[in-house]
Amino acid sequence: MGESQTRKTIAGGKEPKLVRSIGPAQMALYGLGSMLGAGIYGLMGKVAGEVGNAIWLAFLVALIAALLTAFSYASLGSRYPRAAGAAYVTERAYGWPLLSFVVGLALVCSGLTSIATQSRVFAANIAALFGLEALPVEWLAIGFLLILTGLVFRGIRESMWVNVLCTLIEAGGLLLVVAVGISYWGSVDYFEMPASVGADLPMLLIMQGAVLAFFAFIGFEDMYNVAEETRDPERTVPLGLILAMAMAATLYIAVAVTAVSVVPWQELAEAPGPITEVVNRAAPAIPSIVFTFITLFAVANTALVNYITASRLLYGMSRQGLLPAMLGNVHDERRTPHFAIGALFLVLAPLALLGTITELAAATVLLLLGVFTVVNGALFVLKRRKGEKQGRFEVPLIVPALGAIVCLTLIAVRVGTGDWRAPAIAGVLLLGALAIYGLMRLSAVSGAVKTAKADD
Repeated sequence: MGESQTRKTIAGGKEPKLVRSIGPAQMALYGLGSMLGAGIYGLMGKVAGEVGNAIWLAFLVALIAALLTAFSYASLGSRYPRAAGAAYVTERAYGWPLLSFVVGLALVCSGLTSIATQSRVFAANIAALFGLEALPVEWLAIGFLLILTGLVFRGIRESMWVNVLCTLIEAGGLLLVVAVGISYWGSVDYFEMPASVGADLPMLLIMQGAVLAFFAFIGFEDMYNVAEETRDPERTVPLGLILAMAMAATLYIAVAVTAVSVVPWQELAEAPGPITEVVNRAAPAIPSIVFTFITLFAVANTALVNYITASRLLYGMSRQGLLPAMLGNVHDERRTPHFAIGALFLVLAPLALLGTITELAAATVLLLLGVFTVVNGALFVLKRRKGEKQGRFEVPLIVPALGAIVCLTLIAVRVGTGDWRAPAIAGVLLLGALAIYGLMRLSAVSGAVKTAKADD
């Protein structure tokens, strides 16, 4: 039986589809919410430890590096606006289903580890905020996942409005930091770096800081995966992506300048909560509980965006024939990929119970950089192919070429740290993807053989 015949249909014999409801503003806020996250609140201190007061310059260099891949995604989104777009363009460019499968599954893995991590962070903050330490964190984490699953199943409109609310609160927290500290601007030398190396190799320090800052921009890739739920996706995807990057960059650089203006970079690097330390010094009247609430919204938003993205990845890969057809079904009323959403919860629940998965999360960063390299290469191949579809947002050939080089360089820098645990876990995940692909191929061959025998 063909895939189209196995899919559930609605009255009138038409197959239910995802609903197109996302406009440019919602798309931009979706991407911004994915990029901001809770990580930026700790990242400022780490980057300051690398580059001193020149932290703003590190973010600027990181923005340029990230924009190369972001422009590639924007161009591909205007050409092929599909769920699981990265997996689709990989197969279209290289004609290798196995590579497409690995790319899609790597993105799913990055989403799963992020959601599981955020669920535990959310649970720990809720327990501390409301005095619920007696309750096991695991129970609170599962409760959070159940609510999240219900919201994602409910519909893309509802999910997007919650995302908009959380993103505005996240951005509001960073704007508050700038507001209370802007009077300190101009009080320090913004090119001052650690004296030990900065005088001899300033650009080396900037590049090291930019490597850290680059990860603050990861999240723009999530926007491609809701392309089938956007209005006029050929225009909305690239416009939303570029707007999101511009807003994130403006916030990051403004907060970076504020942070080193208020708190000496040496102390900022040692502070357990760098942004909280900035507010405590610039506006001690603001209670610390304000940023605890903002953190809750940031964590919840990161988990929500990753859940939506992962479910659409499973849906899109199913529609490409890379995963079982059932995962590509859409609920008749809610118009969401309900089987994909349920399957994710079955994986997320045990992940959230396993405890810390920091190394797994670090491994998925490597996987993401690998995916970015492949996707940049795919755009390079497709742009050179005669007769290939053109989009409404095109970039010069040099953009995907440089994007791939930057991502390969970042992979080399990460692996070159000497910590082989994250690369090893990434390797295990890739081997797992290969094993799943092999089992699916064997199952398909076995099914074909049985069908052939039945026909005889």
